[in-house]
Parts: sequence; C-alpha cells; structure tokens
Amino acid sequence: MKLLKEILIVEDDEIIANLIEFILKKRDYIVCGKAGTGEEAIHLVAEHLPDLVLMDINLNGAIDGIDAARYIFSLFNTPVIFLSGQNTGETLQRVQSAESYGFLTKPFKETEMMVNIEIALHNHAMMKKVSDIDEKPMKKIMTVLDGVIITDKRGRILFVNPYAEHLLNIPRKQVILKPLSRLMILSDLRTGEKLADPVDGVIRESMAIGMEHNVSMQTAGGLRKNITIRATPLNDRNNEMIGVFVRIHEKSHTERKISE
Repeated sequence: MKLLKEILIVEDDEIIANLIEFILKKRDYIVCGKAGTGEEAIHLVAEHLPDLVLMDINLNGAIDGIDAARYIFSLFNTPVIFLSGQNTGETLQRVQSAESYGFLTKPFKETEMMVNIEIALHNHAMMKKVSDIDEKPMKKIMTVLDGVIITDKRGRILFVNPYAEHLLNIPRKQVILKPLSRLMILSDLRTGEKLADPVDGVIRESMAIGMEHNVSMQTAGGLRKNITIRATPLNDRNNEMIGVFVRIHEKSHTERKISE
C-alpha cells in the first residue's frame, strides 16, 4: 500500500508543469513523471500507475487531453483532473463525457488545485470500493510476455508495451501514430496467403477478431514469428468504442509442436 500518493503531470508548457511539480512536492505528493503529449501520458500511466493525473486539455500531438483521459480511465481506471485556459460549453461537455474528476481553469490558485486533488482521490477511493472493476490485468501490462498494442479509432498506434516493441523489433517512439499494418504483415503459415489486418476489421465491425492457428507475422525488418493475435474493441465507460486493444502472443516451440 502506497503511503504517499503519486501524480502524473501532463502539460506541454514547461513553466506551468514545473510550477505544478513544485507545489505538489511541497505538499508531499510524489510526481512520478511529466508528459507533454497525450500519447506519452498513456505510456507513463502504464509505466507508473499513478493515483491521479493532472491533464492539460490543449496538448501537442495527435490526441488532446480529453481523448487521452478517456483512454487512461478506460484502460487503467485512473482518475483525471483537467486543466484548461478555456471553459466553453463545448469543452465542458467533452470533459463531462470523459468522466472527469475535476476541472481547473487557468490561472488557478494553489489551494484550489489541492482541494480538487484531495476530493478526486477521496471520490475515486470510494468508487473503487463499490465497483467491480478488476484492475489487476492492466497493472501487469508493462511486464506481461505478450505484445499489447492500443490504437485509436483510426487504427493509429497510441501505446505499445515493452514486449510489443520486442515483437515488432522497432523502438516505441517510432511506432506511435503508425497503423499496425505498416509494421507487420500477417499471413497463413500453410499457404503464404496474406491475412487481413484485424484492427481494420474491429474498427469496421465493432466486434472482436481472433487468429489462433497457422498465423505468421513478418515485421518491417523481415523477422518472421509464429503467433496468435486477438483484437477487441476498446470501449469507454459509456460503451462508446474509442479504439482497439490488440494482444499478440508468440508461440513457444512446444506450442508450435502441439498445433502442428
């Protein structure tokens, strides 16, 4: 059990991010990381599993803070407080759809931020007591010996775990925002026939697609692996599809023998 709460700061203005970090440390919170894009925020949440995220809405990168928060809350059940210099009706409506645990309009006072943080942590702790969400599988996402890939609704990669980096044989930062079909080719081991990208199928049909037998994966570097792959819709708490969750398992020698 963690005695000190860990907070991730997602803010692309370095001056503001450093000021927030100073305040949090002064109040005995642990700042587990700082991110300047929504994509990096998702990775740092997976890596550090913070108790709370302070999320600027207007971020550089492919996804803004509101979309990043939807992925973070749906995947990791991590509460998010939004920071913004604007509070238009459209912004507030999107914030509400992302199940925000708080909203701070810049510039905000230190006491205002601290009150929002303490209320959010308390409310989330109460919510966890009455919910039936199993957080254990996602807590192992960075260490599991399967490749885990998250894409958005357009099929662009937003997250890969370390084992997915190993399978694709490409560093994480080089795969972000690329479609999975550009990084690997799936084919039938028996016929050599190219297989359809399951991510495209999930996006098109909104249903899970699994390939378990006689599947070969060829990476952009020419490596071939015998795998199973399963792609499922990633839905938010409103049951709206926000992306695709992909899990790739490389078959061991024993598994390959059994399937022959």
